[in-house]
Amino acid sequence: MGEVFRFKRQQNVGPRPRRRLSVPWHAVAGVACGALIGAWIAGPITDQLRPIVGARAVFSLCAGAGQKNCVIDGDTIRQDGLTIRIEDIDTPETYKPKCASEAARGRRATDRLVELLNAGPFEVVYTGGRDRDRYGRKLRTVMRDGRSLGDALVAEGLARPWDGARRSWCG
Repeated sequence: MGEVFRFKRQQNVGPRPRRRLSVPWHAVAGVACGALIGAWIAGPITDQLRPIVGARAVFSLCAGAGQKNCVIDGDTIRQDGLTIRIEDIDTPETYKPKCASEAARGRRATDRLVELLNAGPFEVVYTGGRDRDRYGRKLRTVMRDGRSLGDALVAEGLARPWDGARRSWCG
């Protein structure tokens, strides 16, 4: 005949008791949300630290907002649609110059920057200072073979080292 199986009755049948976390869940959730919000506000750190290499881009003078790779003026470029202010130099203004000599020198600096960028591969490097200026432009140094392209403009008399102060290019 058939076998009879007997099951031992379990004690304490019902839901298992909950384990208590040593850290309250809302503290963990708050830290995680804070980290996510901080990363969203600051932007990805890897974008700041990773150099942007301009090996294949061909630069021209900017003629409109839609251009991806162009030179706005002697110390500002647009690369892959991102506006970058070259942080280690100051060049004469081409937009609303204060005098004719500033306008002429600004055009020469702008044209020379186009030549320098198109002369070969370069890197746009974040040096660890401020990420953006008051206009929202990325503040970066443009380097080729370990040397700043801004230094080349300074050596040619088309720029001066940026010291944090705006000074006149006239007279």
